[in-house]
Amino acid sequence: MKNAKILFVSQEIVPFLEHSEVGNIARKLPQGIQEKGKEIRTFMPRFGLINERRNQLHEVIRLSGMNLIIDDSDHPLIIKVASIQSARMQVYFIDNEEYFQRKMVFRDAKKKFYKDNEDRMVFFCRGVLETVKKLGWSPDVIHCHGWMTSMIPFFVKTGYKDEPMFKNSRVVYSSYLQDMEETFSPNFTKKLKMDGVTADDMKLYKDTTMEAIHLAAMKLSDGVIRGCEGKNAAIDTYLKKANKPVLNFQPFDEDGTFVSACSDFYDEILQQEPALAE
Repeated sequence: MKNAKILFVSQEIVPFLEHSEVGNIARKLPQGIQEKGKEIRTFMPRFGLINERRNQLHEVIRLSGMNLIIDDSDHPLIIKVASIQSARMQVYFIDNEEYFQRKMVFRDAKKKFYKDNEDRMVFFCRGVLETVKKLGWSPDVIHCHGWMTSMIPFFVKTGYKDEPMFKNSRVVYSSYLQDMEETFSPNFTKKLKMDGVTADDMKLYKDTTMEAIHLAAMKLSDGVIRGCEGKNAAIDTYLKKANKPVLNFQPFDEDGTFVSACSDFYDEILQQEPALAE
């Protein structure tokens, strides 16, 4: 499906953040998919250590100015954009002064996981979907990279399921098993509230460990990609039994094998009906 529209959402993208497994793939894969003739859009958070002048970020006024309500509080949504000229790629950035101005990514100077990472994650995921709505660009596939994107499958299948822009979108989740020792707060589900999200929907998050967050994203996705070589007993067991397409880990290679595998994976998923929540 050469002209399919693929939305890439990643918690990290090189060169805006330092090299990482997630960031390198989220930089190279969209370029490769675009070169295969598919249309792409790419999103990441605008973390405070990203140098706006050096990377030539600028605000997109027509997309900014919305407020998102997270846990009964209003949070302004700011959208910025920059280009990776060598790849002929634009990257959209989700920004908010409270969540993304600090000069660290997920941990403070003492390496402690930020307590509001769950709020930042929810804001980021909803911010992406609201911005795509404003763009008027309906993705065929939404490919999510990393735990900070893990609420996108949830919102697409619940609060946004009747939104025309996403009604036929398939979701692919790449898990990289980062920060697996962390647990979100007991009141995490309060932050998921929005029109169209029911109490039954939120039962998926009775367990708020990072392992459970990954599993929920996989259960709500139409296909899963193993993004790294690491093992996790619960996730490995689920993927062995999952009644959905699974693409096993393979390292990114310069000869295009990985890009071709992902492109074929998207095409396979687009032949199927969108998955319902398990």
